[in-house]
Amino acid sequence: MWTMTDSPAGPIRIVADGDAITAIEFTATPPPDASPRSSMRVAEQRAGDRSVGERRDDHPLLVEAARQLRAYFAGELREFDLPLDPDGTEFQRRVWDELRRIGYGQTASYGELAARLGMPRGASRAVGAANGRNPIGIVVPCHRVVGANGSLSGYAGGVERKQLLLRLEQGALF
Repeated sequence: MWTMTDSPAGPIRIVADGDAITAIEFTATPPPDASPRSSMRVAEQRAGDRSVGERRDDHPLLVEAARQLRAYFAGELREFDLPLDPDGTEFQRRVWDELRRIGYGQTASYGELAARLGMPRGASRAVGAANGRNPIGIVVPCHRVVGANGSLSGYAGGVERKQLLLRLEQGALF
């Protein structure tokens, strides 16, 4: 199931399997029958429920996730409290867990994340690849990862959105 919410960074689709959020993605407004990317297929396989895959603007979990996202963009929320179940490998999940340890308004480099995970310096590319596969944007804050020199290297939602999110967290947006 899924819903949409608006944000200063554009429309956001929130996907859940009923018990947990499985994806939060920037998207163009989908047609009524559109379905989210692969995370939705995984949720459908897990649930085996005919209602999975439908737009559910009234589901309590989706309502709460949308509320928290609106509060984040309003500058009123710094830490999300949502059940999450991103689909990924064990390594990707370790990276995504580490992303959640980067504080609001802070950044870390790919190399710093690799070091925090006990990996050698050259592992920053693997960390970057896992970061890029994060299906739960904003809540799992992949936008807080920057290049070693502080540059705003790639972001699945676009570098402009990454810049907007970082400015928001540093108090410059409002």
